[in-house]
Amino acid sequence: MNADDARLDPVESAGTVRRLPGLSDADLPFHGHHRVREHLLRETARDAGAAPRPRFRRRPALFLAAGAATCAVALAVTLGVSGSDQRPPVARTDPAAVQLLDRAALAAHATPAPAVRDGQFLYTRTTGHSTALSEAKGGRMEALRTDESAERWVSVDGSSGTLTRTAKGTTTDPARGKDKASINGPTYRFLESLPTDPDRLLEMVYADARLNHGPASGSATGPDHQAFVAIGDLLRTVEAPPGVSAALYRAAARIPGVVLVPEVTDAVGRKGVAVARIHDGERTEWIFDQKTMRLLGERTVLLKDSAWGKAGTPVTSVAIVARGITTEAGQPPVH
Repeated sequence: MNADDARLDPVESAGTVRRLPGLSDADLPFHGHHRVREHLLRETARDAGAAPRPRFRRRPALFLAAGAATCAVALAVTLGVSGSDQRPPVARTDPAAVQLLDRAALAAHATPAPAVRDGQFLYTRTTGHSTALSEAKGGRMEALRTDESAERWVSVDGSSGTLTRTAKGTTTDPARGKDKASINGPTYRFLESLPTDPDRLLEMVYADARLNHGPASGSATGPDHQAFVAIGDLLRTVEAPPGVSAALYRAAARIPGVVLVPEVTDAVGRKGVAVARIHDGERTEWIFDQKTMRLLGERTVLLKDSAWGKAGTPVTSVAIVARGITTEAGQPPVH
């Protein structure tokens, strides 16, 4: 199954969005269709033919210690090249995905800001799996599923680092003060300092993506895909202030190649709808509750058969099952 086979019918995806409660252009803080038109005119696709990077173990995008990147997905619909026009094809962003992200932004903005104090911890509990390749008898590679369920306590101001508890044990990441926090290693206080204008915020994300995944970096990921990955990491690693979360969703809607996936299931079996981006034969999906637009989690799905599994296999899938605030690392919040 290739990317062309995986494309979604735009009529179907638009119909899915129309069925979501309250989702219409009238609900948007700007005219969504105008944004889509402007976005398509100014964005160009990156080279989709870059050589795949070697991989032996997959790590879930969710909550890696320094906000490490995962892959994401994007059904890129391209414009054909005609005659002597040799420009790269343009990756179109699905209008239905833009509308869904704006719905998520509206929901995020309407969420009351948490009352947090320095010295406290943001708590997150996740459940899910990743995939690793192991050499079996005869040299055959075997895909093995690894439990990635975890609890994390992230210091609000970074002064106490991050405590992570998994089935393998408990680890503590170093303290990360105001001067050391970054897009790839955020604290709540750092997120509070980010701009709430989607264009300004996206440029900050792209600056880091171009530095580490631009043409001269040797990376096969590319800035567009890495920008999508970085925003996903920010949204999941630390629950951001409502205005920043809303801006992150709207910034993601401006990345070329973002599409809607109408029906998905997260790691604990919850049904939802997703926005996604495709890279290197894989589709990474941000899964939302269809009614509340709350972020449920993320998964990465194979689009073609490989050593990692059959097409359609979720090679990583991690669901967010609890969030809250606590005054002591290692102790879940009291509800």
